[in-house]
Amino acid sequence: MNRPATPRKPRAASQARIATILAAARELLASEGVGSLSIYGVAERAQIPPSSVYHFFASVPALLEALTADVHAAFRAALLQPVEHDALRNWHDLSRILELRIMRIYHDDAAARQLILAQHGLVEVSQADHQHDIELSQLLKEVFDRHFHLPALPAEIDVFALAMELGDRVYARSMQQFEQITPRMAEEAMRVMDAYLGLYLPPCLPKRPDPL
Repeated sequence: MNRPATPRKPRAASQARIATILAAARELLASEGVGSLSIYGVAERAQIPPSSVYHFFASVPALLEALTADVHAAFRAALLQPVEHDALRNWHDLSRILELRIMRIYHDDAAARQLILAQHGLVEVSQADHQHDIELSQLLKEVFDRHFHLPALPAEIDVFALAMELGDRVYARSMQQFEQITPRMAEEAMRVMDAYLGLYLPPCLPKRPDPL
């Protein structure tokens, strides 16, 4: 006679515990920075045993990689929000709308600033950020192509990924100098992005009659 299988832990419970851990890590990042983050500190903030944190995240870099993925999920959601096609006069308008959305995430999320813009030197986080940037650049290109007829772009260079990385460099400089993204530096980041994209996109990029 076969015995019934032992019930597995509900997935919803695991997801709730992961959310609690990530929320605690976010709070610590905002108040103390990446260098002070520890599994035990996160466990104490989340009011759970350290073993519960280790069950889901074997190390601090693994925890930071999950937080980086969480931040980039917010970036993706921002890029996927509808854009009013009729209000776009040129591709610069679209670029500004999308970059303002990203900037608001940085402004509102201290963890995002610490993970993406701070000089923490964690290779695992930097690699995860780079991989997510590649995915975001494809989405950014799709949004541009939805509203405008894009010209042929070089296959060996990810133009949109480089534009995003250049903008982040300016944000990072602002964080280093002023410990925040100032309005002036935010404007400079958008100018840098548009200047680089302008090397490949003509000023009068044909607009589609209707978005794809």
